[in-house]
Amino acid sequence: MLSFDVDALDFTKAGGLVTVVVQDAVSGAVLMVAHADREAMERTIASGEMHFQSRSRGLWRKGATSGNIQRVISLSADCDADAVLARVAPAGPACHTGATSCFGEQSMPHALAAVDAVIAARAAELEHEARSSSDGQHLTSHTRRLLADRNLRLKKLGEEAAELVLACADEDRPRAVEEAADLFYHTLVALRALGAGLPDVVSVLEARRRR
Repeated sequence: MLSFDVDALDFTKAGGLVTVVVQDAVSGAVLMVAHADREAMERTIASGEMHFQSRSRGLWRKGATSGNIQRVISLSADCDADAVLARVAPAGPACHTGATSCFGEQSMPHALAAVDAVIAARAAELEHEARSSSDGQHLTSHTRRLLADRNLRLKKLGEEAAELVLACADEDRPRAVEEAADLFYHTLVALRALGAGLPDVVSVLEARRRR
């Protein structure tokens, strides 16, 4: 269960509601703004997934029908205790239009989050092909080849780590930056093969930061 003090919130200012700003924990993109009452906040904390309250829909869980749930990474109240910043790992678009964010293109994920999303898409393609008994002969992308071959992706992960160490030992800044980018990519591929991704890493880092 998440650690957050609901009793510290002031629900009186807006007729029993607080404003909730939902932010992608990885990219920093503002995804949506909604409202929550005490019950919605309590369900969010208990389930680890975003719940809201609206006049038209009542109590609702994000992604209940679309599957685009928002897994909570952290909750923070503002200085007036009448608004909450919810940092989440979204499973899909936040907007009912199908857009990533209700606020348009300015909120698109940064490069690392975008790379992780592409890797996740390639993994989903391979899983679909496995379920449909595909012959697997169309591994045209480097990412798909890595995801399909455990030995290859672990070999590449080790090589990139070693190359980064050497670049740092040589104090070669440009090469170290390049090797770090390669290592980030291969790390994300290796994690995705285990069913994990960048939001999981962010969740661990957030928990450590709070400690």
